Amino acid sequence: MARLRIGSRGSQLALWQANHISSLLRERGHEVEVEIIKTTGDKITDVALAKVGTKGMFTKEIEEALAAGSIDLAVHSLKDLPTELSQGFEIAAVTTRENPRDVFCSSEYKSIRALPQRARVGTSSLRRQAQLKALRPDLDIQSLRGNVDTRLRKLEAGEYDAIILAAAGLNRLGKTELIKQVISPEIMCPAAGQGALAIEIRAGDSVTGQHLAFLDDAAARATTTCERALLNQMGGGCQVPIGALAEIRDGRLHLEAVVADPDGTKVLRESREGSDPVQLGESVGETLLQRGGDAILEAVYGQGIILPQQP
Repeated sequence: MARLRIGSRGSQLALWQANHISSLLRERGHEVEVEIIKTTGDKITDVALAKVGTKGMFTKEIEEALAAGSIDLAVHSLKDLPTELSQGFEIAAVTTRENPRDVFCSSEYKSIRALPQRARVGTSSLRRQAQLKALRPDLDIQSLRGNVDTRLRKLEAGEYDAIILAAAGLNRLGKTELIKQVISPEIMCPAAGQGALAIEIRAGDSVTGQHLAFLDDAAARATTTCERALLNQMGGGCQVPIGALAEIRDGRLHLEAVVADPDGTKVLRESREGSDPVQLGESVGETLLQRGGDAILEAVYGQGIILPQQP
């Protein structure tokens, strides 16, 4: 069988993901190595993600290693991958999806609504901030960076009254003790691709692609393709105030999407059903733009919060 080299970020969660894929490949008889690669996003830890301003900030260096042939595949959180892959790469598999929803974590409080006035809530996501502000404009939203352990430690140390994280990462690491509320997508729509892993390879590498084909989950591929089509239509990266969650209901795709002003004063939501993932995503994205999403995003870009170009 093949000898396969996996490129991964070095965080605890990234390594869990890489080792998970590694174990599945070893079960098929492959010899697997995991190589840790430090990315731009890992090097900048003292600035809110939305202010860093590069698409692909968690993937660029890994793709460079892939292009150079020093690794054979890369394991990413799909939400970190730009909607338009750099030339020369392809997604060989989207694995079975974990819970894509966001969760409310706190040592003291049971839900977002139970928080006291002006409570400190940690998140570096404009998407989460905007939807939180729409629900509770009184909250003091504060920047929160670092890996999952660091964020939970800051919460337990009392730096925040609550923090918002992705359910998937906490479930994968078995760190669910402080989850008090799984937030419905109608209240907080997740990031496009949240909860899914993407296996990236060099375009045209059919041999590696064949080894990875068994990892591709049809439902995860369809739903995340739909979400990423919406994000691409709206011209957004992973740090814009856009949320998208597609689910298969009775054999059809149902897409819930949101675009919101970072201060929560304007929140546009749209939901629709369809059968073609790309068509559904693009049509809902276009509707949101026409309803005023274009003005919201222009204002966000104009404030210099996000630079939409590739690094």
